[in-house]
Amino acid sequence: MMKPFEERSIDTQYRDALKRISEHGRDVMPIHGERAKMITGLQLRYDIANGFPVITERDLSGHFFKSALAEHIGFLNGARTQEELEKFGCKWWKAWVTKEKCDIFDLPEGDLGDGSYGAAWASFPTKEGDGFNQIKEVIRQLKERPYLRTHFISPWIPQYAIQHNDLKRKVVVAPCHGWIHILAFPEAKELSIHHFQRSADFPVGVPFNIIQYASFGLMVAQLTGYSLREVVYTFSDAHIYESQTEYVKELISREPRRLPTVELDKSIKDIFDFRPEHFTLKDYEPHPKMMIPTPV
Repeated sequence: MMKPFEERSIDTQYRDALKRISEHGRDVMPIHGERAKMITGLQLRYDIANGFPVITERDLSGHFFKSALAEHIGFLNGARTQEELEKFGCKWWKAWVTKEKCDIFDLPEGDLGDGSYGAAWASFPTKEGDGFNQIKEVIRQLKERPYLRTHFISPWIPQYAIQHNDLKRKVVVAPCHGWIHILAFPEAKELSIHHFQRSADFPVGVPFNIIQYASFGLMVAQLTGYSLREVVYTFSDAHIYESQTEYVKELISREPRRLPTVELDKSIKDIFDFRPEHFTLKDYEPHPKMMIPTPV
């Protein structure tokens, strides 16, 4: 579905969003204790024909790209601990699952919790007592009844993600992303992905989340025999932390470039069999790498 690289137009959406938050954001003080600029309700729309949405304002190739895939694939497979995530190649949760932080929620060290992404997607609690695997069942439903508008996946288990009465929540970080609506168009054999995100760290987390849900769309398209047409991202709380301000100024100063190509290993037939090495990033010409801080 992607145009030849030289025919793709320059996509400025990410840079424009950073600029809008910087210039028009509301001053807030999140739970981390660091001031931030924040906008409620912001949307990015990517036509996959124009390239795969890996931002070009800084280099996200190599370890960054593979780690984004590793985290997402780990969650698809039900990973909920640091040890399990590392088996897929994701190591960046260590700072959030220390003994001190896990003790707050009566969780073992290294455990993201009962309300974490992997637990919700692969083993959502039911009144029957069996864990419901949303990923498996939505893929099955897509294949059997693609015309439905209920191909929806949620990371939110309210009784574990919300403080209620005197009970502590059972998740170290309440899911920030992972609400996915898959829209299938059987006549055209096309898919659109609409991803909703409640909390969006635009300089650090969002570029990785964009990679993750566009990759998810490519995986689902391959498994269903469809083409991924569009990925839409809606961010409820889009913010930039004060410590990120100078980095964001530099990002805004960089001219965006054409979006790259991502190819999948066509031999994979089960969504749980995908691994980061099954994705190939090509035609990527970004600006230099940049390490940006984020509160823990």
